[in-house]
Amino acid sequence: MTGRPAGRGRLSRSSEFERVYRNGRSTANRHLVLYAFPNPATRGPRLGLSVSRKVGGAVQRNRVKRLLREAFTRAAGGRIQGQDVVVVARPEAGELAERQGLAGVEASLSELIMKVNLYGPSQQPDVEGGEPSAPSASLPHAAAERAR
Repeated sequence: MTGRPAGRGRLSRSSEFERVYRNGRSTANRHLVLYAFPNPATRGPRLGLSVSRKVGGAVQRNRVKRLLREAFTRAAGGRIQGQDVVVVARPEAGELAERQGLAGVEASLSELIMKVNLYGPSQQPDVEGGEPSAPSASLPHAAAERAR
C-alpha cells in the first residue's frame, strides 16, 4: 500500500459542487473561474472540474481537464490545505490550452489561486524555487497582462 490518501483528491458528487458554488469564494479571469470553500475534514485540497461543451469537442475538453489537473497539482504543491476547489473552464480555456499548453493553464490558474489567497499570507509561491515570496515577484506576467 502506498502513502497516498484514500480517494484521488477530487470532488465527485453534485452536492459537493453545490456547496462550493453556494458558500465559497470565487474569482475569475478570461480563461477560468475558481471557487474555493474551506473543508477542515480534508487534509489536502480536493479539486472539481467543470468543462462544458462550449470549450470544444470531447477530445479538447479532456485535454483541458488533464491540463487543469496537472496545473492544480503543480500550483498547490502541498501548500493548499483543507480546501474544496472547483475550477470552471470558460470557452477561452480551450484556446489557451492550444496556444500555450500546460504553462499557460498553470499561469492562469496560479493567478486565480493567489487572488483567492488559498496559499495563505506566508506561503506565496516563488517562480523559480517554490519558496515563499511576495505575490508580485511570483507572477511577473500578471503585471504585463494588466498593462495591456
